[in-house]
Amino acid sequence: MTMKNKTLLYKETPGKKNAIHFNNAGAALMPDCVLDAQQQHLSLEAEVGGYEAASIASNRVEAVYDSIAKLINCKRDEIAIVENATVGWMMAFYSIPFEEGDRILTAEAEYSSNYLAYLHLQKTKGIKVEVIPSNEYGEVCTQSLSDMIDNKVRLISITHVPTNGGLINPIVEIGKIAKENNILYLVDACQSVGQMSIDVKKIGCDFLSVTGRKYLRGPRGIGFLYVRETLIEKLHPPMIDLRSALWTSPETYELSKNAKRFENWEFNYSALLGLGAAVDYALNIGLENIENEVQRLADNLRTMLSEIDGVLVTDIGRRQCGIVSFCILGIPAKEIFDSLGKKKIRVSISKPESTLIDSRKRNLSNIVRASVHYYNDDDEISTFVHELEKIIEEAAT
Repeated sequence: MTMKNKTLLYKETPGKKNAIHFNNAGAALMPDCVLDAQQQHLSLEAEVGGYEAASIASNRVEAVYDSIAKLINCKRDEIAIVENATVGWMMAFYSIPFEEGDRILTAEAEYSSNYLAYLHLQKTKGIKVEVIPSNEYGEVCTQSLSDMIDNKVRLISITHVPTNGGLINPIVEIGKIAKENNILYLVDACQSVGQMSIDVKKIGCDFLSVTGRKYLRGPRGIGFLYVRETLIEKLHPPMIDLRSALWTSPETYELSKNAKRFENWEFNYSALLGLGAAVDYALNIGLENIENEVQRLADNLRTMLSEIDGVLVTDIGRRQCGIVSFCILGIPAKEIFDSLGKKKIRVSISKPESTLIDSRKRNLSNIVRASVHYYNDDDEISTFVHELEKIIEEAAT
């Protein structure tokens, strides 16, 4: 990105003037257009009422499905817009008709919410949860995955970018294995959509869950789920209402023919329109441009951190993304977090229980997570590194 383009991005990101925001993997800063879309609809709701406002905005609401479809290269009928990525992921997961003895294969760095769902079905339905070993780089080992396949494997479920670092799992290669063996494939793309190009056709996944608040720069409380078209009518959502189904007689109902069967009636329409604005904003910049800049900034940050005595960068994987995790020997993560906060630098703390298997394997305690986005810059990275050096110096005195 040129400095001219970055100047415009800064101007359109009001939160830039308040702090150095390196918590984009938690919730990124919204651009003006996302805030405006929400505020305008809320004002309309106040003026005419919620149902009436939704009716007036119906064309813009429907356009959000088209924007999301363009973002991940699918059909609009394959998209369900939901309250958040967890709801989307759960609607997909619990729609699968698991039977006792079925196997779920997942990654070492799988996210806690997903793994808890696996354990729930292990307890209630007698399914088996098995972890695919990682390769020497920390990624899902595709050879090990292939070796684990048998006719009892019902689902391969993978977090694309884990919450605790820069790792990018090889989801395209995993998708090929799933397709070759006719196994359902669920991808948690919460940390990847918005910071890199995502194409569900190339991935070959059956489901993909996404949040709005992270790298897409949308609002909280909104997300979406992709479900492959040829699979939709074979799945029954774990809950339905008059959005997802039609009550056809006192004893019968018909589910929606498209992915809307995974939605429910009550929508936060202002958040939905904010999500649409965020998607359009990303598409206008270009996902390749975003990915290149995020990669450049993250690589720069990792290099500078690695040169500081006492700092240990904990990221793994051959290809790494905009999430940069580290610890400082002898200084608790909470102390680093608090010290940076006083300097108006926002980061987050990744706790072991968020990715329990990976954290235990690598003996990770609480680590600091600095996640950059394309509206960050080299000056902010230099300031960040300088403040860390001061923290280390002060701790030594």
